[in-house]
Amino acid sequence: MRAMQDFTLLQEQLDYYRARAAEYDEWWLRRGRYDRGPVLNGKWFAESAEVRSALAVLRPAGRVLELACGTGIWTEQLAPYASQLTAIDGSAEMLAINAARVQAPGIRYIEADLFHWHPTVGNRYDTIFFGFWLSHVPSERFSDFWRLVGSCLAPSGRVFFVDSRRQETSTAVDHTLPDPSATVLQRRLNDGRKFRVYKTFYHPVQLSEQLQNLGWSADIKLTANYFLYGSATCQ
Repeated sequence: MRAMQDFTLLQEQLDYYRARAAEYDEWWLRRGRYDRGPVLNGKWFAESAEVRSALAVLRPAGRVLELACGTGIWTEQLAPYASQLTAIDGSAEMLAINAARVQAPGIRYIEADLFHWHPTVGNRYDTIFFGFWLSHVPSERFSDFWRLVGSCLAPSGRVFFVDSRRQETSTAVDHTLPDPSATVLQRRLNDGRKFRVYKTFYHPVQLSEQLQNLGWSADIKLTANYFLYGSATCQ
């Protein structure tokens, strides 16, 4: 029964992001329901610039894999560094927006559900990136996801990720964050449709310990209000 519930909710989560593709960037650009006024918007953009700077310091060179690439917000940042870039997402709608936005030659796009996708044997990447994805991985699939990442990573390869802090003003004005212990949230589209998604808000110490138990060494930081980001290597 639990496995069936998990499958149903994961499908609902995927359906949500497919339906949300055309309005997803409103969240990142602080428009419409996500506009929190000039002061809070200014903090958001300053903190997102902090994360972009950290990614630039990492210099994600070589063969780069982006998991859950979405509309291309981070694909744009990765493309100039990569000798080869593979971008994967479960939403064809997201991939279409990404390709139109980035328009960089040589990007390989793959439509695949990350809970079922496996890399080609021997196909390894120097850098693996995922933005605002780890929080949508159910806790019981956390270990499996990091095993997948490890199976894709070249020797001496690096992982970089960014995700959300638990902050009311990060989301839409008509969204309410439930009790901190909750790992399933309800999300609403502009047309009023409602969906459930998995969402775990991590703390750097907690996440570092979880990764260390799986054989990863991670350096994880917080921006002042909105983002958690970090890099990891396989020990």
